[in-house]
Amino acid sequence: MNVSKKNIRSHPLEDIISDLEQIGEKKFRAKQVYEWIWKRGARSFDEMHNVSKKVTDHLNDNYFLDTIDISDQQKSNDGTIKCAFKSFDNQITEGVLIPTSSRVTACVSSQVGCSLACKFCATGRLKLMRNLTPGEIYDQVKLLNDLSEAEYGQRLTNIVFMGMGEPLLNYKNLLSGIEMICSENGLGFSPKRVTVSTAGIAKMITKLGDDDVKFNLALSLHAANDVKRSEIMEINDSNNLDVLAESLRYFYDQTGSRITFEYIIFKDFNDDLKDAKELADYCKNLPVKINIIEYNPIDGGEFQQADPQKVDAFANYLESLNLVVNVRRSRGKDIDAACGQLANKNKSIQLKERVLK
Repeated sequence: MNVSKKNIRSHPLEDIISDLEQIGEKKFRAKQVYEWIWKRGARSFDEMHNVSKKVTDHLNDNYFLDTIDISDQQKSNDGTIKCAFKSFDNQITEGVLIPTSSRVTACVSSQVGCSLACKFCATGRLKLMRNLTPGEIYDQVKLLNDLSEAEYGQRLTNIVFMGMGEPLLNYKNLLSGIEMICSENGLGFSPKRVTVSTAGIAKMITKLGDDDVKFNLALSLHAANDVKRSEIMEINDSNNLDVLAESLRYFYDQTGSRITFEYIIFKDFNDDLKDAKELADYCKNLPVKINIIEYNPIDGGEFQQADPQKVDAFANYLESLNLVVNVRRSRGKDIDAACGQLANKNKSIQLKERVLK
């Protein structure tokens, strides 16, 4: 790739119109190009068969498409499919297609690697290489939607940013990517079917409220106690529970969208009724629903799955206080595609890590 070329997917329609007008093309021609890029998901300029050779030559000479491709694919016994995506600059990230009887969910990434180093997460062991571009974020959804239609005969019903990276540390690209995923000029998904999960960057949660986003927000909580949460999530040292509560309340007041708390339950760490009571107390002044998530071990990890009886007792206690609770059983564990396992055993990523060391 010629580094002097510009990434066309980083430019709005107005820029493309202006550029093509300079070579004598009409406004509608730029709109055709834009539609090929964002609505049809073109992989190259030469695919644009209703665009003149003069225009495609100009695009090829001056721009590139930052497309990603599926470089590896694994299918679980339960139908879950994990994909390794390779970028135009040979970076590797991952996404997961999760089918159930009532929905098909795409779990996608926001960064190559991650900088937060949460103790329970395989991705946190990787270096942060770079942010994904809006086009790469879009491509993950487009490719997984195509895969869903091919494998399961249906379009994606839900999109969750729960893959590699911290979405709110790639804020501008994240919102731009979601805009094209949801726009009628793009893939046309409803923003109410999109959930962004954050480890808790308070000032950026507040910014989400200011920007009046229409998608859903989830917080990776995992403990309603600052000491415990800081033990497993370093980000809590600078974004403690009180600060997060304030930003979450602001987000709700601005958007009217109820927050989801994600609570991975670990054996003998955060699984007893005292922990449940702390969680219930933290929820008192916040409109939330709670997803209790089965822990998925990673190689060399220090945590274990909580006993099923303790998980049930934990959930029953919260439900007795009229809190909305779902216990999420893991999918794709046999291919390390479950929550917290991305990059655990992906050969492409492991090879890249060895080269980087």
